[in-house]
Amino acid sequence: MGPKSEQLLIVVSILEGRHFPKRSRHMLVVEARFDGEQLSTDPVPHLEQPQFATELAWELDRKALHQHRLQRTPIKLQCFALDTLTSAKESVGYVVLDLRTAQEKKQAPKWYSLLSSKYTKFKPEVQLNIALESDTKPAVDTFRAKEAPPRSSNVLGDPPGLDPKSLVPILNETEGYHQIGPVHYCKDFFVLSVTVAFATQLEQLIPSTLKLPESQPEFFFYYSLLGNDVANEPFTDLINPDFEPERASVRIRSSMEVLCMYLSVQPKIQIHLCCGDQSLGSTDIPLTGLLKKASTEIEHHPVVVEGAFILSPPNRAKQSSVVDSSPTIGVSVALHKEGNLQSSHRPKEFSEGVVNGKKQSTPPKNSKEPDSLPPKRELFGDSPPTKDEATESEVESLQSVQAEPAPSQIQRRPEAPGPSELPLAAGAQSPPPTSQRALEAARSISESTSGPKIAVPPAAHHFCFSLDLRSISNIDVGFPVNCMLRYSYPFFGSAAPIMTNPPVEVRRNMEVFFPQSYCAFDFATMPHQLQETFLRLPLLVEVWHKDKLTKDLLLGVARLQLSNVLTSEKTQFLGPHGDQCWRQTFYEKTSVVAIEGSKNKVAELLYIIILEDYGLVKKREVVVSESSQSSLLQKPPPPLPPVEHIAEPRETLEYKAALELEMWKEMQEEMFASQLKKKELAHMQVLAEEWKRRDREREALVKKKVAEYTVLEEQLQKALVELDKRERQLASDEIELKKAKAEIQLQCERSIQERQDSIRRVREDSAHQIELERLKARQLEEDELRLQQRLQEAEHKCKALDKEFQQYKEQQSSKPEIRLQSEINLLTLEKVELERKLESATKSKLHYKQQWGRALKELARIKQREQENAMARLKKQQEELEQMRLRYLAAEEKDVVKTERLELEEIRNELNRLRLQEDQKQLTDAAKPAEHKMASSGTRAQDEGLDEFLSRLIEERDTLLRTGVYTHEDRIISELDRQIRETMAKRSIR
Repeated sequence: MGPKSEQLLIVVSILEGRHFPKRSRHMLVVEARFDGEQLSTDPVPHLEQPQFATELAWELDRKALHQHRLQRTPIKLQCFALDTLTSAKESVGYVVLDLRTAQEKKQAPKWYSLLSSKYTKFKPEVQLNIALESDTKPAVDTFRAKEAPPRSSNVLGDPPGLDPKSLVPILNETEGYHQIGPVHYCKDFFVLSVTVAFATQLEQLIPSTLKLPESQPEFFFYYSLLGNDVANEPFTDLINPDFEPERASVRIRSSMEVLCMYLSVQPKIQIHLCCGDQSLGSTDIPLTGLLKKASTEIEHHPVVVEGAFILSPPNRAKQSSVVDSSPTIGVSVALHKEGNLQSSHRPKEFSEGVVNGKKQSTPPKNSKEPDSLPPKRELFGDSPPTKDEATESEVESLQSVQAEPAPSQIQRRPEAPGPSELPLAAGAQSPPPTSQRALEAARSISESTSGPKIAVPPAAHHFCFSLDLRSISNIDVGFPVNCMLRYSYPFFGSAAPIMTNPPVEVRRNMEVFFPQSYCAFDFATMPHQLQETFLRLPLLVEVWHKDKLTKDLLLGVARLQLSNVLTSEKTQFLGPHGDQCWRQTFYEKTSVVAIEGSKNKVAELLYIIILEDYGLVKKREVVVSESSQSSLLQKPPPPLPPVEHIAEPRETLEYKAALELEMWKEMQEEMFASQLKKKELAHMQVLAEEWKRRDREREALVKKKVAEYTVLEEQLQKALVELDKRERQLASDEIELKKAKAEIQLQCERSIQERQDSIRRVREDSAHQIELERLKARQLEEDELRLQQRLQEAEHKCKALDKEFQQYKEQQSSKPEIRLQSEINLLTLEKVELERKLESATKSKLHYKQQWGRALKELARIKQREQENAMARLKKQQEELEQMRLRYLAAEEKDVVKTERLELEEIRNELNRLRLQEDQKQLTDAAKPAEHKMASSGTRAQDEGLDEFLSRLIEERDTLLRTGVYTHEDRIISELDRQIRETMAKRSIR
């Protein structure tokens, strides 16, 4: 823990959001992950503008901050929607913040759009601010909670009892691995690596509406590996992406069963192509095929998922298309069990260019291993490249070709040397290497041309050994190192040491590439001698710390076993003269071991070995100069022949030497001119290729813009046509609407007028009917008064008749008493019968009135029920019912009046009949004839009364049935039928 001033806080302020959809039963939570630590905000309501108002902070020192900035460690903010009912967690989108933008001075917050947002229609944004603050809290000892011991109920070796969702990778920083699962399950170590090899057609991911930075934009690939955010080196060219393939590896401590369960709930790795903080496209790499249940494949060799995956733009459904015409990315995901791989062989699933991985002992939190992968065709097993392509892809891409090599270094040859220029290997008394051969030739060309020659064995092959000390990483010495590498291998024909220059600065947890570390050796030897030497003598590479103030310090030595290249796979290519040649390539990362004290590993060295076999050497003699003989063979120069006579000037050695020197000068000038021409042609070719590349870029962009503009123009034309159609349709609809409105208005006015006329007519008819009914009521009242008067007169007459009858009875007291009594009885019976008829008529009248009242009430109820169901539809029916009711009332009143008239007629007939009977009694003298006559008249009167009563009953029944209110099943109709039957029976008896 450093001093207080060195302690910092990375503060991420999550203020508010906008353009979110409103979801009543959901809450919003933002989770931020940085350096393996995850923080989250409190849940807030899921509204259009959620208010988070939360600050999340991570504590670290300036040294760690500098390291994170060098590694471009991002801060990932993931937004989730929580269901309050089911507690389900749903991803809404994420934002990636660049740690390099954090400053100690206050900055204004910015709006960041959510990447891979679920709400594609709303485009939600979050207002964020990232800043650095000094940590003023007192330093306290860090506290780390220990893992809880396993429960006693757990049984060892019971993976099915685990919940796959509860498996979370836990970083162990001290030992450098991630632990997945409980401690008692984690018995094996695995290495999971992800390699981003190449990419094509990336320009299709940039829409025309995207605004790139005005300066040259940088693009990079981003993904998350076990919660650790990884980003590769940025590149600028999308049409021809030129980036170093990089591999990110993590060590995992787990078991086969637990790791299989974890991969089942983590089915994919999502890789994004980013520009700044914006994702241009993404793809999903499935992990379900890496490890299968009850599979022992990983015990023997690594399991790999690799291929070309299609990148899909954000906010667009993923669609399957042809790989050649879609933006693709070449990715390889490998998982192997630690300790099963041999360093001398690569996995079968990898092609020749993939670097073989070794065990890592440093925390793999954000470790990146750049791999020198070949182009796309070599990665996935296509035809091998030619010699020129191989040298360009394997040598020039390493950025290690030396423009002006030091005298102790050997420059990469432009062409394979001829057989006469090859030095022999050290085991076969070889001359100096090609770098010294040029120096010797400049001093003594005559001696080299006429000197002794060494015979090359007939079985010797022409070999070219290339060594590239690529990079050094994971250095652990406690201080920054100015690293320089030094090695020598006399078998190649030179005992002079070869060093990398200039020194490079290396810090802890960094991987640094050496700028000039490539060296090639051409020599001739026999294959079995080469194999024996490589097996017997390893190449020792010394790692030095070069300091200007102190003496150089030897940090450690790396042992390179050169025999590994002999066991690698051979690839065939054509030599400079059309010969069949073979190439073997080997990649490895080896440990640098300290030589003082313990044998601890202080660093890791990545190197590449290429061995090329050009076949048998055709020329069997190699010219050796005098200096080379003295330096290697340690023999004195041969003596000059004695001069016997004076020779001609042209035959002297001086003349021949001068001639050869002049010829050599001319040849060198020609060689220099040819080299200049070649360099000029190479530069012109590079410029032409660059011009063609930029022309292709411009053409591709122009074609893309033209295609986009054509599509937009077609869309605009379609929109204009649709707009014209809509306008014409709208005008016709407006005309039709006006016509319909006028028609509806006329119909409304007509219906209102008709309704008013019908109401007026109904009122007039009602008033007329009421007036008629009033007149009828007055007439009935007058008839009633008249009838009452007649009844009184009839009663007076009856009383008078009674008096006269009493007088007559007194006068006729002399007549027999039986006859008078019979007459009295007969008259009494007739009176009783008349009273009974009158009472029955009164009762029937009251009964009919009651039934009519009930009928009216029933009609009122029916009318009210019909009005409730359909008031508008039954207005006319109501009026018709009202008219029918008035008609029925009028008809009923007519029936009542008719019935009363009939009753009055019957009473009148009875009175007339009584009067006639009295007159007949007075006129008849004889008792028997009078009695007989009275009996016959009484019988006739009774028959007439029965007929009238029967006709009245039948008429009442028919009247009730015609109203439609009563049926034959009603009680009153049944009673009338019964009375009709009884009356007809009485009449038939008489």
